[in-house]
Amino acid sequence: MGSKVHNYETKLEWTGNLGKGTQSYASYKRSYDIKIDGKPVLEGSSDPAFRGDPTKYNPEELFLASLSSCHMLWYLHLCSEAGITIVSYTDNAIGEMTEKANGSGAFSKVVLRPEVQILEVEMLKKAEALHKTANEMCFIANSCNFDVLHEPTTVLNE
Repeated sequence: MGSKVHNYETKLEWTGNLGKGTQSYASYKRSYDIKIDGKPVLEGSSDPAFRGDPTKYNPEELFLASLSSCHMLWYLHLCSEAGITIVSYTDNAIGEMTEKANGSGAFSKVVLRPEVQILEVEMLKKAEALHKTANEMCFIANSCNFDVLHEPTTVLNE
């Protein structure tokens, strides 16, 4: 099968102009709206460490959520194909970003910590192993310049 190209569109609108634009570092808010046709508006801001609004999503959180959700979607798909019945999936993902002296930075580490409940006791090992395959398939993880680590817990739903 050949390659398929998928295209995505978002609209980003800065909403933080307090009337003076960016006349100074303190004269504006870091707030913005992410708009995607047919979907609710997602309100964002920078991390509070960078003068952001702590009640809004920041890019770093959204990046971590993208990795976590992409992994989950691939994992659920792979389990369904393998005859593993997932009845519960949660992930308490953590990410580490290192800021440089000049203010730039990059994520250096992400650890996904999925907690999965399955129905088939004989599939526990296979269910654990499929996290590696899900990571190899995840579009977002494949776009990172660092390894996305996994600390899964798989238990039998009783």
